[in-house]
Amino acid sequence: MRAPTKSHAKAQSRKVWKADACREDIETTENDIAKIVVDAAYHIHVKLGPGLLESVYEFVLAYELRKRGLTVVRQQPIPVVYDELQFDEGFRADLIVNDLVIIEVKSVEKVHPVHKKQLLTYLRLADRRLGLLINFGETLIKDGISRIANNLRDESNR
Repeated sequence: MRAPTKSHAKAQSRKVWKADACREDIETTENDIAKIVVDAAYHIHVKLGPGLLESVYEFVLAYELRKRGLTVVRQQPIPVVYDELQFDEGFRADLIVNDLVIIEVKSVEKVHPVHKKQLLTYLRLADRRLGLLINFGETLIKDGISRIANNLRDESNR
C-alpha cells in the first residue's frame, strides 16, 4: 500500500473538518448548513449533469449530506393547520436538513416564481427560517439555486 500524499492528507483533513462542523454537539446555523448543501449540490451537478429525475437528485443529495455529517430526512410530511382543522399531510418536504433547513429539489428547464412562493409557504407552515430551491435542470448549478428566507436572524447580531 502506498503512503498518502500531501494532497490526500489535505483532502482527508477537510473531510474531517466538515464532518466535525456538523456534529450535533457543535452548534450549526442555517447558513452553515446552506453552505454545505450548495457545495454538495455543485459536486453532484458536476458528476451527474442535468436531465435526471428529481427523485435521483434528491436521493443522491441526501446521501452526500449524510456523508458530510448532516442529519437528513426525505419526504417528511408536514401538517397544515387551519382554525381547528389539522391535515396531517399538507405537503411533503423533499429534504429537511438538521431539522433547520428545507430543501426543495427540482429538475426542470426553468424555475417559475410559484416554486419560490411554494417554498416560502412550506417554511412558514413548518416554522423553519431557511429554504433552498435547487434546480438540477440548469446548465450551470449556480443559476439553479435560490435561497428563500422566512424571518431568518442575521448571524452578526448573535
